[in-house]
Amino acid sequence: MRCKFTLLLMIFETERLEVRKLILEDLPFFHKMQSNPNVMRYADGEVNTLAAHSIELTTLISNYSLPENDFWIYAIERKVDRFFVGTLALVKDGEDDEIGLRFLEEYWSLGYGTEVCQRLLEYCKQIGIQKIGATVVDLNRASTKILIGLGFKQVRKFINKEMQLQETKYEIYL
Repeated sequence: MRCKFTLLLMIFETERLEVRKLILEDLPFFHKMQSNPNVMRYADGEVNTLAAHSIELTTLISNYSLPENDFWIYAIERKVDRFFVGTLALVKDGEDDEIGLRFLEEYWSLGYGTEVCQRLLEYCKQIGIQKIGATVVDLNRASTKILIGLGFKQVRKFINKEMQLQETKYEIYL
């Protein structure tokens, strides 16, 4: 049985995972994920210090209470042991709603990305989002496979100016 505090944090769940609001106790795992060059390779490539990640996590948590917030980052944890395994982003990119996933490296290739994204699409439809986008570095074959498998369509290709890598923008109508 879950405590009331956990229920207040929960956004949605899948068979094996729970997506919930971030909490300060996530910092060691958040830092481990965000400071892994393999994890960050297709994000911004930047790794930071524990102090910087503490500030970032505090900011992300404080965003939950902002009335005009359009930058939602949530924790993904396993239901079986309550371990933090990654983050899910639901953010505005201009006028578009975009999603993003990031997992601790030891949780790659377990099907968590597909599982979370399937349920995320249902959640977005429930809250009135009609179209979702995702931008992926072309070298990130795992994320590309997830999006195409869920029915996302390619809308454009471009070079990311900061990372100098080819990216593809995908969209799906809900």
